[in-house]
Amino acid sequence: MMAQLTFLAMTAFSAALLAGFFGALHPAFDSFSHFRMHLSLLTALLALPLLASSYRLQAVAALVFAIACFATTTGALPRLSPQAVAKPTDRMVYSLLQMNLRFNNPTPKKVLSLIGRTNPDVITLDEVSGMWATELGYIKDAYPYRILCDYPNGVFGVALLSRRPFAAGTAPHCEPRGAMAIATIDFSGIPVDVAAIHLSWPWPKEQYWQIGELAQPLAALGETAVMAGDCNAVPWSAAVRRVARLGGLTLMPSAGPTWIHRTLPDFLRRYAGLPIDQVFSKGGVAILSSTRLEDTGSDHLPVLVEFTLRPDDKPQEEHESALAANDLPGK
Repeated sequence: MMAQLTFLAMTAFSAALLAGFFGALHPAFDSFSHFRMHLSLLTALLALPLLASSYRLQAVAALVFAIACFATTTGALPRLSPQAVAKPTDRMVYSLLQMNLRFNNPTPKKVLSLIGRTNPDVITLDEVSGMWATELGYIKDAYPYRILCDYPNGVFGVALLSRRPFAAGTAPHCEPRGAMAIATIDFSGIPVDVAAIHLSWPWPKEQYWQIGELAQPLAALGETAVMAGDCNAVPWSAAVRRVARLGGLTLMPSAGPTWIHRTLPDFLRRYAGLPIDQVFSKGGVAILSSTRLEDTGSDHLPVLVEFTLRPDDKPQEEHESALAANDLPGK
């Protein structure tokens, strides 16, 4: 009886795993893809005891399938021994800090302290509530170039803050329902479109149609651009691939899991959470590294990205911005 129940559970998890690969057909399938790592592990764990039962052949097939599925997610896992990349000496190195602030974060001073210590050139923020509009005012002198976009419920807006000026003749703007903020920033004479994005939850929530609503703003991003935000979707999902395709963007390899339910400890977030904070780029942007930083009271970990700009803005055949180091020591 126990073997039968285990077999049924293994079959159910395998079916959910398979459904996740058909996310392009319907967003309901894509919802399963976000839990591919977890479903793969559960399927494998259930298959192991069945190897000694009459279901051994089915268990072997499920085990191989689970391993193959898990292999498609390994780019989102933190590296145990990351290698630092040598920073170029002939180009400026810039930094971008991506943070989902959490609308009711009980420790906003931790966020401001982290910003002060990392001193990024530009900051992309999600879940910017009315409380955060006040808190971010304390660093207005350090980040005078900014735009805050309100969400209809006043909770899930986005913001973009910069130490560097907006390019001459341009003005930052908000896209539908405060889900995206865009500004053209002058990086030492090179104009770069920088965007902050915050997508809703996957199906049955409105993520699928929200991406469609943002199709035109994504397509309008300049030839050289970088975009970061809480996509509420994992790197291998159809949703993230769709965002990248609409914007002509390349998805940066993940820094690792960044979100888990806030009642669970930070350690679990780093190794069993979901990698849903994404960074995209195109054109002259070359990503050097991506680092998850310490907890600041949100249910997301901040991500600090370092990048350079090629003055010729020639696109690359292969993304030279391939992630060089995750969670670098001493960051």
